[in-house]
Amino acid sequence: MLKRVALSELETGMYVHKMLGGWLDHPFWKAKFLIGDANRLETLRASRLEGVIIDTAKGKDIRLADEATPAAAVRTGSKAAPGRIGALRQRKSIEPPPIMPTSTAQEVQAAEHIAGAAQKSLSRAFLAARLGKALNVRAVEPVVRDVYDSVRRNPQAFSGLMRCKLSNEFVYRHALAVSALMVSLAARMKLSDHETYQAGMAGLFLDIGTNYLPKEIAPANGDYRNAGAKIWEQHVVLGHRALENEGTVPRPVLEACLHHHERMDGTGFPKGLKADDIGQLARMAALCDSFDYMLTDSAGSSPLDPAQAVRKLVEMEGAFDPVILRQFIESVGLYPVGSFVRLRSERIAMVIDEDKEANAKPVVQAFYSLATGKKMKPLRIILADSDEEDEIVDIADLSGLDLEAQERLREVLFLGAHSSG
Repeated sequence: MLKRVALSELETGMYVHKMLGGWLDHPFWKAKFLIGDANRLETLRASRLEGVIIDTAKGKDIRLADEATPAAAVRTGSKAAPGRIGALRQRKSIEPPPIMPTSTAQEVQAAEHIAGAAQKSLSRAFLAARLGKALNVRAVEPVVRDVYDSVRRNPQAFSGLMRCKLSNEFVYRHALAVSALMVSLAARMKLSDHETYQAGMAGLFLDIGTNYLPKEIAPANGDYRNAGAKIWEQHVVLGHRALENEGTVPRPVLEACLHHHERMDGTGFPKGLKADDIGQLARMAALCDSFDYMLTDSAGSSPLDPAQAVRKLVEMEGAFDPVILRQFIESVGLYPVGSFVRLRSERIAMVIDEDKEANAKPVVQAFYSLATGKKMKPLRIILADSDEEDEIVDIADLSGLDLEAQERLREVLFLGAHSSG
């Protein structure tokens, strides 16, 4: 039987069927679980949840009033004890359940479904913002959680999909791509699970402020970078204000949204902050956001190949945190998924997966022979294989070759390479 229970009535041995509140109201990762120890019980009681639904078929039932202890008789509306306040302030994260790793091919199928559902959720939330309605962070909770879980299962699939489907509507694709990059980077940096989750949330909301920019000059795809510096630079302040007014967004996420265009050398905006004045999450966001932007058209610049974008970040000496930059490159690879490369065998290939043991030797799909000047049947090559003598010579130049547009080519090759698993 399902019963609604006040937080003060919870006891160890009860089975939580549903938590009544948003994901920012508690630090738990599983939606359903057994209250197995005092630590989990105290964390629940200290949360901002309105209550929980318990399942008495899977755990203890609520005790009758005459059986209750004085402590259990306290209702959630009463004044919280100091210990509960302290626990709430600390917001300690409960360790997420272990997730079994999946192959890239397996996860790509899940990632396509997640991306489709996420775009619908984001479009509703962003449309509400454009109409001047209050931002509803809870409405996109499932998006953050799904992206986080996908990247935990496989660090390349979701990001690779976003990188190889650039034809998708810019605003939503960019938000999802940066969210996934932030989660991967946080994992590489060995941040806590709670911090990693916040990183994913920050990535999703970095450019929420573009929804508050002048509608009369709104570009068709929502990319305001070409609208002029004065207008473009407003989006960080507007986004920060909207998120702050929402009232539940964690401080590190707010700071990342405000400062993700700041640069270590002081050349960024909106405040021209330098080095240690920029928070860790904002430094991470600066890299992830810049990398994904480089993959798309902008005023005066053509989209870069993912491997070219990595090199560009390195060349921007002084702009980014060098330690985090190195960890970012470790997370995406020297040749990220979606990069076109020229092989020593005079074949052109696209990177379709990473090799965890060999950063410079990813898994590629050869599709063009320079020797014959013709397309070839796609061939999967594991460059790190001891029996494989081929290697990457450089980033490939596809200009002048009889091939479809690069955006379409990436999508076809990536999905074709991972069509089964």
